[in-house]
Amino acid sequence: MYKCLIIDDEQLARQLLKVYVEKLDFLELIADFENPLDAIATIKSQTIDLVFLDIQMPELKGTDFAKMIPSHTKVIFTTAYSEYALQGFELNALDYLLKPITFNRFLTSVNKLKRDITTSISYNDTITVKSGYDLFKIKLNTITHIKSDSEYVLFFTANKKIMSHQTLKSLEKTLNSKQFIRVHRSYIINKEKVTGLKGRDLLIGDLKIPVSDTYYETIKRTLF
Repeated sequence: MYKCLIIDDEQLARQLLKVYVEKLDFLELIADFENPLDAIATIKSQTIDLVFLDIQMPELKGTDFAKMIPSHTKVIFTTAYSEYALQGFELNALDYLLKPITFNRFLTSVNKLKRDITTSISYNDTITVKSGYDLFKIKLNTITHIKSDSEYVLFFTANKKIMSHQTLKSLEKTLNSKQFIRVHRSYIINKEKVTGLKGRDLLIGDLKIPVSDTYYETIKRTLF
């Protein structure tokens, strides 16, 4: 079951999408909002898989609000204006629905969510790490953070650490950005393990991970 939100300043548009969502057993509507700013608390307080987001709204455009949504949350833009399509895809939207939205077109769009998340889960299962002459298979969801140490990196889980001869830069290219993010020249963290931000330090339980100026604004926007 994928949790979703509807954000649109038009009541009829919200109502139509609610009807469509209710037809599908794999979607759960958490809430609908007329004003995108009212949705921020909900997005921060729980994991939302999908947002149906209108673009042309009076207080805040959907394309601007999309930049505030966590990277793991998918966005399907809904609008009556086709000229916004390119901008929507530049923001890495899952899809773009042009009003009036038919149910068949809606279904095609949300099925992309199922394929995307299934692919993500398959990709984000395990990683094989070479340490000396040994090979270790680590479940990615157990990794808290990865630290650079000269020509080596250290993989940290809750109960062990494994050293591997590789660079953080090369490793960053292989990890799924939906789960891991660079926060410092010496650190990559697992987004799901973050418990807070204190000053310029990310918190993972009692552990403090420094955030450099280069990544600070991105971290605030995508994780909080």
